Amino acid sequence: MKKLFYLLFGLVLILLLQSCTSRVEAPAPSPALDSEAPPAISEWLKSSASNVNPGKTITLGFSQLGSESAWRLANTASVQDAAAESGIRLIMRNAEQSQSKQFEALRSFIEMKVDVIAIAPVVESGWEDILLEIKQAGIPVVILDRSVDVKDSSLFVTTIGSNLYEEGVRAGKYLLDLMRSQPGPIRIAELQGTKGSTPSIQRGEGFRSIIKARKDMVITQSAPADFTEEKGREVMRTFLEVPEDERPQVLFAHNDDMALGAIESIEEAGLRPGVDIIVISVDGSRKALQQLAAGKVNAVVECNPLLGPQLMQTAKEIMAGRTLPKRMVPPEDVFTQERAAQEISKRKF
Repeated sequence: MKKLFYLLFGLVLILLLQSCTSRVEAPAPSPALDSEAPPAISEWLKSSASNVNPGKTITLGFSQLGSESAWRLANTASVQDAAAESGIRLIMRNAEQSQSKQFEALRSFIEMKVDVIAIAPVVESGWEDILLEIKQAGIPVVILDRSVDVKDSSLFVTTIGSNLYEEGVRAGKYLLDLMRSQPGPIRIAELQGTKGSTPSIQRGEGFRSIIKARKDMVITQSAPADFTEEKGREVMRTFLEVPEDERPQVLFAHNDDMALGAIESIEEAGLRPGVDIIVISVDGSRKALQQLAAGKVNAVVECNPLLGPQLMQTAKEIMAGRTLPKRMVPPEDVFTQERAAQEISKRKF
C-alpha cells in the first residue's frame, strides 16, 4: 500500500514540475562578438558613418615672406589669431625675404604631410617647379596677399588678397584730381617695394596707367626701397640730392613704411611733406593715418592685411571639398586728410 502511495505521489510531482517549466520563457541567445549585422542594418551603419564629421584638426603650413613692415606684422598676427580661434593647427615659417627659404619651408610642409599650404610669395617668378612638387604630393595651395606668375593655374586653388593694380590706379586718380589745376611739368618720385614683388610691379603699373593721361606728369626718379622705413629714408635722401629745379613735387610710395621714412628725409632737407612735396602712400597703418591727419601725407590707399579669418575659412572649405573662386579680394578704401582723424581709432595695425 505504501509503495502504491509513493508511486502516485511521484507521478503527481513530475506532472507539476513539467507544468511549471513550460511557463518559463527561454532566454534569448547572446549574439557572438564577431557576428555580422543583418544586411539592412549594416548598410545603415555605413551610411551614418559617412555623414559623421570625424573632427579631424586641419593642419595649415604657412610660408610668410618676412616681417619687413607694420602691414606684414599685422598680416602675420591676423593669421595666427584666426588659426587659434578656428581650431586650425598653424605651422608658420618666416622666409625673411628669401625665396630659397620659402622653398625650404614648403618642402618641410610636404614632409610633414600638412593638409593645406598657404604662401605669401616674396616675388612673382620661379614658382612652377615647387608648386608642381606640392601638387604631386596632393596638398592644396592657397596664395596669400601676392601673386605667382605660373602658366598652370591649377597649381594653386585660389588667391586671397588685394587688387594691387587697382591700388596703383586709385593713387593715380587721386593725384590727377589733386593736380588738375596745377600746370606741368610735374615731377614724380617713386619708392618701389621689393624688386620683382607683386605689389611693386602691379602698383607701379596701375599708377602709370592713370598718370599717362597727362603727358606733363613724369616719373623722374624710381628705385626699390624694400618696403622698409629705413630704406625709404635712405632712398628719398638720394632723390633730394638734385638741383631744386629737378626736385620731385610728388612722392608715390608703394607702402606706408617707406613713406614714413621718406617724410623724415624731406624734413631733414628743410622741406614740408604734404605741402612742398605731395605724398601718396599705400597700406593704411595707424602711423600713416596719424601723419595724414597732421598734413604730412596727402592720401593713403588702403591695403587690408587682416586676411587670417578668410584664409582659415578657405582652408575649411577646401577640406570639405567645396569649389572656390580663383581670386578673393577684400573691400578697401582711400583715406584723405579730411577723413584721417575719424579712421585712426579704427585701425588694427
